[in-house]
Amino acid sequence: MDASTTASTASPPSTTPAASATAADRTPAVPACDVLVVGGGLIGLVTAWRAAQRGLRTAVADPAPGGGAARVAAGMLAAVTELHYGEEALLALNLASAQRYPGFTAELEEASGVATGYRACGTLAVALDADDREHLRELHALQQRCGLDAQWLTGRECRRLEPMLAPGVRGGLRVDGDHQTDPRRLARALLTACERAGVAFHRAEAVRLLLAGDRAAGAELADGRRVAAGQVVLAAGSRSGTLAGVPADVLPPVRPVKGQVLRLRVPDAYGPFLSRTVRAVVRGGPVYLVPRENGELVLGATTEELGWDTTVTAGGVYELLRDAHELVPGITELPLVETSAGLRPGSPDNAPLLGPTALPGLHTATGHHRNGVLLAPLTGDVMAEMLTTGRLPEEARPFSPRRFSNALQELPA
Repeated sequence: MDASTTASTASPPSTTPAASATAADRTPAVPACDVLVVGGGLIGLVTAWRAAQRGLRTAVADPAPGGGAARVAAGMLAAVTELHYGEEALLALNLASAQRYPGFTAELEEASGVATGYRACGTLAVALDADDREHLRELHALQQRCGLDAQWLTGRECRRLEPMLAPGVRGGLRVDGDHQTDPRRLARALLTACERAGVAFHRAEAVRLLLAGDRAAGAELADGRRVAAGQVVLAAGSRSGTLAGVPADVLPPVRPVKGQVLRLRVPDAYGPFLSRTVRAVVRGGPVYLVPRENGELVLGATTEELGWDTTVTAGGVYELLRDAHELVPGITELPLVETSAGLRPGSPDNAPLLGPTALPGLHTATGHHRNGVLLAPLTGDVMAEMLTTGRLPEEARPFSPRRFSNALQELPA
């Protein structure tokens, strides 16, 4: 089997000590900026791009911009099929961002000249046994109570849509509004758009927040340089809670949540394999298959609370292939070309932390968990509005980082 194994660029928090003042004095001067974004993943890049478009002098600090969890994510834009009990407030945010995607994609592709792989293909969620069918029925009832568009199908109707499905499929939900994009291509497009918009890139890790009195004033980098900034956005994914110099009661409560993903290739001779994203719950565990137009088939994803570990395990690969085989038996004949593991930034309520913290000048755009790709367009718009006007848009106010702080304050009107 010819397969490459990769891990995401996320790693344990740096233990690099802050450089001494003498060493900092010997480093080249770094021009001050209006906004410094700490982290160059999808969320950091979209924030920087939108801020630069608003006329702010913007910089990004990241040793490898365009990496992070996006290297591993499947790119499902699944506001409806990702709905979970207790997350109805998050649903409105997800739907608002999903509605932005066509326009966002067109604007980004024009600005960058890079195709993002956006596909308006829809999603089919299926059940393989009676228990799974009951779970899916309950999800459908919740979707209907929330006014969402999801159509119940019989097993035969599911197989008519996707002939590669197993004969034992008992029923499913057709959601024509849940689409997909390619996070790797999306990251490349955002990186190019940022460069064209004049965003400065400091390819080093930010190791310490700089303070001027009682407000954030930039960051010190691992190579000793200091970047002064009027405002700082902490958008470092699962590492957002590890930046030195941030007061303990302001650090965002994010944690790494491991996910393992497989990439297979559908040979041209096979013809169409799947026409849309297919997902299911098998033995209580979620599995999904995301077909790309270029013949790639993304299979994922595990959810593991294992700290900073990004090891691809035999057990994780086996479980994904086993569950996917029950769903689509022909999948085991496809070449396996890549295995990878990455770290999602989880928050206590699985929702993002957007906007100003209790420390003046410091904002967060992190904690997106499994919705980082979906929420990229809205996050960029929200953060740009916050950075230019000082006001957090109404739709983002329930997701202020101050909801986890002991120093709760009234947000600016």
